[in-house]
Amino acid sequence: MKISTNKFVSLSYDLNVGEGEERELMERATAETPLDFIYGTNSMLEAFEKNIDGLAEGDSFEFVLTPDEAYGEYDDEHVVDLPRNIFEQDGVLNEEVIFEGNTVPMMDSNGNRLNGSVVAVKEDVITMDFNHPLAGETLNFSGKVLTVRESTPEEIAALFAPQGGCGCGSSCGCGDGEEDSCGCGSSEKEMAGGCGSGCGCH
Repeated sequence: MKISTNKFVSLSYDLNVGEGEERELMERATAETPLDFIYGTNSMLEAFEKNIDGLAEGDSFEFVLTPDEAYGEYDDEHVVDLPRNIFEQDGVLNEEVIFEGNTVPMMDSNGNRLNGSVVAVKEDVITMDFNHPLAGETLNFSGKVLTVRESTPEEIAALFAPQGGCGCGSSCGCGDGEEDSCGCGSSEKEMAGGCGSGCGCH
């Protein structure tokens, strides 16, 4: 069976970021902890899916995604200062969630869910970076197709169920949803799932 729309796909792969000898291993999916998804359901990057289209169980793959094909170029305008009080509960900052380097699930003024990385915690503002963690990076994938099969009705239905996280099955850095309704009131780029990893997620 070959990979095509609505097929359940399981992959193992290494993701290295960068070019030439400067590549760095960013993520690894193994046969024990594979990447599972349903092909053609907008859960993966379009360019990622194009590169594995038509492959069958046991096939290997190796391809490169440019920033334009992946998560775009890094944009300084997506680093913003937000009022500290929108992160506070009863006037107290939740320091277990809001600390430098942590990724926080949020929502913009249009109701779009997006992830922001805490850059700095200041007296009156929190500096957040809404660029994808892999923005500006060249992604080098190499791996193997482990499974291709028909999706079950339950698996397809689960795609449309409300989710608290990004549902990509890897190191998303998604929190527990407490800060989901921060309402930052800005119109930064929607992260469309906002995975903090290179799993090819949208």
